[in-house]
Amino acid sequence: MAMSDYAMGKMQSLYSNGPLTRFGTQYAFDAVAWTASILLAVLLRYDFAVDRINWISILLLCIAASALQFGAGFLFYLYRGRHPYGSFAEVRALSFVVLLTTTILAFPLLGLGPTFEIPRSTIFIAAPIAFLAMGVVRYVKRLILERANRPLGHTDRALVYGAGYLGSTIVRRMVTDRESPYLPVGLLDDDPKKRNLWLHGIRVQGTVLDLAYAVRTTRATVLVVAIGRADSTLLREISDAALHVGVAVKVLPPLEEVLDGKSRLKDLRDVSIEDLIGRHPVDTEVESIAGYLQGMRVLVTGAGGSIGSELCRQISRFGPSELIMLDHDETGLQSTQLSILGHGLLDTRDVVLASIRDRDALERIFEERRPDVVFHAAALKHLPMLEQYPDEAWKSNVLGTRNVLEAAEAVNVGTFVNISTDKAANPTSVLGHSKRVAEKLTAWSAQKTGLRYLSVRFGNVIGSRGSMLPIFTSIIEAGGPLTITHRDVTRFFMTIPEACQLVVQAGGIGRPGEVLILDMGEPVRILDVAQRMIDMSGKDIAIVYTGLRPGEKLHEELIGVGETDHRPIHPQISHTSIDWIDPLDLDRAQWEARCRAASVAGFAGSPIAGGSWT
Repeated sequence: MAMSDYAMGKMQSLYSNGPLTRFGTQYAFDAVAWTASILLAVLLRYDFAVDRINWISILLLCIAASALQFGAGFLFYLYRGRHPYGSFAEVRALSFVVLLTTTILAFPLLGLGPTFEIPRSTIFIAAPIAFLAMGVVRYVKRLILERANRPLGHTDRALVYGAGYLGSTIVRRMVTDRESPYLPVGLLDDDPKKRNLWLHGIRVQGTVLDLAYAVRTTRATVLVVAIGRADSTLLREISDAALHVGVAVKVLPPLEEVLDGKSRLKDLRDVSIEDLIGRHPVDTEVESIAGYLQGMRVLVTGAGGSIGSELCRQISRFGPSELIMLDHDETGLQSTQLSILGHGLLDTRDVVLASIRDRDALERIFEERRPDVVFHAAALKHLPMLEQYPDEAWKSNVLGTRNVLEAAEAVNVGTFVNISTDKAANPTSVLGHSKRVAEKLTAWSAQKTGLRYLSVRFGNVIGSRGSMLPIFTSIIEAGGPLTITHRDVTRFFMTIPEACQLVVQAGGIGRPGEVLILDMGEPVRILDVAQRMIDMSGKDIAIVYTGLRPGEKLHEELIGVGETDHRPIHPQISHTSIDWIDPLDLDRAQWEARCRAASVAGFAGSPIAGGSWT
């Protein structure tokens, strides 16, 4: 196992006079180990009768062993700085070096040993003794270095939950990093077989049920969750148990960053509400199906928004020949460009300032740039606002989608992914109806062109701009009160990266005209989220119930009446088909009337909810 960055830096400073200082000393220890081992082997062979030993021959053997050790060590990079000091990699290289040295010496000794009065067994007795001595020297040196680098100054006494590989890695980094803010004092793991396990001098105290005992005996103030993919259920259990005994909970950065050494112990963060209400990430295996993006010209509408910007970041990893980011929000475009390219100059062809409401502008852009793949993320999304201003939903979500689809058809875009919402299933709001019509317009383009034009439907996105959690956070910071429409209202939640992974994958596995729907697990009660956020804030915040707003559902749905739940490819991604709408049949007045009827009567009174437009 590799030492911490600080430890490696300390080691380099100890040998600042050059590699020969470190490796010369190391080779000297190895040469002494061979010499002492050969002498001990000969003494054992002759039962310590020193008068029977040919000392000149033995001295020549010691010199030959030391020389071969240097040559083999150079060959396996033992003295060339490849391996961290005392690591398993160095021990493996050392074993190869000793084996090669022993093999080379064994052949002449077996044939000429009696001639030089050297017992044939000498080298076979000396080799394991030398290897053990060399290994002990390295291990002792590593222990000295790690002890010198133990955390100094103020550190929080930490329990680490998880005694697997990741927990072992975290504990080692804590005990070998002088700048670590945490000192490990115990481990917890729910595997009873690990109850007597010690990792780097730190003992497993028991399971999470023993948290109170462990905190009392170790005087820990922090509980670090060292489980790579801890789901929200587990984190809620741990958080509740920690709150009961008065210790803070810290979680790790993404697992890949920890194992790659990109994160520091200072990057451990408090558990967030997103951690507690999120789901275990769905393995969408996006890398295996995103080959359709490589080398293609990809255009993303709404690229300055929360979903659009993350979509652009993910798409950029798959090597498109050109990524075209389109939005009417110049500030949003700048932020997206900055996150992908490291600058926000806004003077390059990858950013396009245009509105999806401008049909002529879209036609010119598509004709000039001729994208191969389009992701349509631009939309108005705030339900109560669109209830007040349904014209805006018509202009952006309906006509805007029609404009993008027609521009894409004109230049033979091969893959078109329309981003929809769970509110389009059995719609009862202006937002839901507008997105439902957008899905049906996309289905029309699919049947017209025969190409992969499809929609993706998912629920609320955690942390997106204007979503529930940032608003709740702002209200709590302001002192409340926190407003909730209804004590029993529930919603589906998913993270922005997960939503975008689904969108990218949809372009690879979806068929023309389909709607792909992610199985989002159990819906979350908003009241539970509010109460947990208030508890985490430590403030006394009141909760006020305002009643459901026009067009708002008590419980959202993902699959509408008459839609199928078919999962042919991925067990957690449903494929369904919907009716299409011919853009020529769009009627604004009729649409508004039906939106109003749905808002008043609910789904059962909505003439548009089921089949086609007419």
